[in-house]
Amino acid sequence: MSASNWTTEFLDQLLDATIAVEQISLPSTTLWQIESQHWQQFATLAIQQNIRWAAGWAEHYQEQFFINACFEKQGLYVLVRTILNAVKPELPSQAAVYPAANRSERHTQDMFGINFVGHPDNRRWTRHKAWTKHHNPLRKDFPVQGEPEAVTPPDIGYPFVKAYGAGVYEIPVGPVHAGIIEPGHFRFQAVGEMILNLEERLGYVHKGIEKIAEGRTPESLARLAGRVSGDTTVGHCWAACRAMEQAAGIEIPPRAALIRGILAERERIANHLGDIGAICNDVGFVFAQMQLMRLRELWLRSQAKTFGHRLLMDCIIPGGVNCDLPEDACLVMEQEMIRLKIELDEILLAVDMASSLEDRLYTAGYLAPEIAAAFGALGYVGRASGQKVDVRRDAPYAPYDQVTFKVPLEKQGDIASRFWMRSKEIDAALKLIKQFIGLLSPGDLLADWKTPLPGSEGLGIIEGWRGEIIAYIRFDSDSKIARFYPRDPSAVNWPVLEKLVLNNIVPDFPVCNKSVNGSYSGNDL
Repeated sequence: MSASNWTTEFLDQLLDATIAVEQISLPSTTLWQIESQHWQQFATLAIQQNIRWAAGWAEHYQEQFFINACFEKQGLYVLVRTILNAVKPELPSQAAVYPAANRSERHTQDMFGINFVGHPDNRRWTRHKAWTKHHNPLRKDFPVQGEPEAVTPPDIGYPFVKAYGAGVYEIPVGPVHAGIIEPGHFRFQAVGEMILNLEERLGYVHKGIEKIAEGRTPESLARLAGRVSGDTTVGHCWAACRAMEQAAGIEIPPRAALIRGILAERERIANHLGDIGAICNDVGFVFAQMQLMRLRELWLRSQAKTFGHRLLMDCIIPGGVNCDLPEDACLVMEQEMIRLKIELDEILLAVDMASSLEDRLYTAGYLAPEIAAAFGALGYVGRASGQKVDVRRDAPYAPYDQVTFKVPLEKQGDIASRFWMRSKEIDAALKLIKQFIGLLSPGDLLADWKTPLPGSEGLGIIEGWRGEIIAYIRFDSDSKIARFYPRDPSAVNWPVLEKLVLNNIVPDFPVCNKSVNGSYSGNDL
């Protein structure tokens, strides 16, 4: 069934269910507007057709609330919207149908004061103790600086799930960790060493990204997007710029698109090198960790020399890129990739022969394909459990629409699968960079900016190194940002960590966690 066919047939099903759909044309996006009473019913019909829930967010717009949910099937994305009155806003919960919508709706509930009727878990999520229950920080009338107390009360009293019985005990971990990782709290119940339940408590690095985006220029918004999650600066900046470019009706130059692709694949390689090493380190295989971090460091130094920043921050700007890749730099990069491939293969051979490492990674942290599908797991986490989603292939955008490549896929779903998935993605990324370099030809790096009409919207979707990134933009007047919402892959990958650690031993939690490597910052806007 083609993408157009599934939308046509699904519209017929909605009509049969007496759900009226108003179709609105947006640049590169299909928008369906429905009545609020049909919100959950829409989700029920969608899940029956194996349509994936991808993202959800709200917007305070002209004394109303726009509630949005993004759905995907066969590479075609549909933005579904309903409009609520600002007086006592409430809506049937889609989280009762799609587990992936759970935390998104809780975030909307906390930030906008919207009640999701029938939600399976309406505990506060983003709202720690910085705001009272009467504060709605993302409403337009709430000041950006907030109304803070002299001393923020400690975050106590969160109603974690309890477990009782002979031999059952509880382990609190975090939010402050022994290391430089960001804060996050994990609450375990266990018997002996066996994990019975894990519950996450995130939100400690809430930065106010959505609020401080309001009123920014496109250039300033791109810089902000690049700091949603520092290890995904290329991915988030590209998604935000794509959304802005769609809203403004801009097509970036071919050379700029190719350089963006090179930047994105370099970011993918750098992070996968670090993750593979960190997984080895978490089970005591320090040799591999040291060697892989050495390779990553050389890769980052090369990026600083070629593009001006180790992590490639601010290389992508609205309309194109602000860095070039001369021919001599291309030759150096090709030689660098050959050396990396040779050394990486030698290290991974030693890893593959280490029986002690094999004992810790294989069968541990198993994520069943059906659970991965239910939560919409993305990137290497989803693909290690049989989920095929990859925006570069399924909904190709420049420059990926000019090349051929294979998306690796596995079904074993354990830590070892997520480990080797990263290795395979590095191989694919190296091949992509080589193809992009081969396609480079002289040309512009930046398109002229066009001022979008007030109210113009854009939805930027790209495949970051953790998986699908979605960015929504609405413009106000004078090219200023009215609404920005970025959905990091971690927002849907974090919940699956609670599932894959079950029936594992407590000492295996660190390596289970590292095999997922969710971004705290990308999750906590």
